[in-house]
Amino acid sequence: METRELRYFVAVAEELHFGRAAQRLGMAQPPLSRAVAQLERRLGAPLLTRSSRSVALTPAGEVLLAEGRAALAAVEAAERRTRRAGAADRPGVVLAVKAGASAELLAKLLDAYAAEPGAVPVEVLLCAVGEQGPALRDGRADVALLHLPFDTTAGLDTEELGTEGQVAVLPAGHALTGRTEVSLADLDDLPGLPPPRWSGPGGRPAGPGPEVRDHAQLLQLVQLGRTYTVLPESVRSQLPEGVVTVPVRDAARVTTVIAWPPHSRSRPVADLVATALRL
Repeated sequence: METRELRYFVAVAEELHFGRAAQRLGMAQPPLSRAVAQLERRLGAPLLTRSSRSVALTPAGEVLLAEGRAALAAVEAAERRTRRAGAADRPGVVLAVKAGASAELLAKLLDAYAAEPGAVPVEVLLCAVGEQGPALRDGRADVALLHLPFDTTAGLDTEELGTEGQVAVLPAGHALTGRTEVSLADLDDLPGLPPPRWSGPGGRPAGPGPEVRDHAQLLQLVQLGRTYTVLPESVRSQLPEGVVTVPVRDAARVTTVIAWPPHSRSRPVADLVATALRL
């Protein structure tokens, strides 16, 4: 199969309409229809069922849609990484991290790696919640810090860097801040303190409280007494005044991992991973 054919099929499979797919691809409909029919003949299986009113995927088409998306994403990632490697004026490694997370670890990692012989510049890509993994998979980043169980490491090579508990982050003066620890049940339906609504892909389940996009915004809203949150205990090192933490005894423990594509042969990535493990 050619990547051109895969792009054509994925467009039709996502639109379920040849006319809309042709418009999306910037081409006429007849050659698009012929290309998909040729692909079906080559594979020896119908990919779509067509009628005068609708287009639907066959079981074979559903498989090719999933596999085709992955293949096209891999091609795009290879292109991005190759272009970056060939840019002589921009050598280095791109490290994707969630904005506001693992700040102390990140600072130590960057300082320690910079002191290594042969270190290259590290560009830090600050991501919204859940975006580090996609950035790594689509080639925007070479290596990433991920947090289990919130991020997925499927298809990536990883090394564990540390595991920690979680704390409730509350406005100073709240009734729960006088306790030595709380449970998740204690945090349900806090009067006047609803959980936040995370916006964007990869966010945690939505709550009835204010909409937040990143950790800086979240912490400011906690400081103002508009919401609360549960975060890894390492967040304590970067909290503003007016915010208090209390350990949550039954919250899932969070494991920070450093991750990279399994096919990576980058020496700087290997050196950065080795430095992270020493820390």
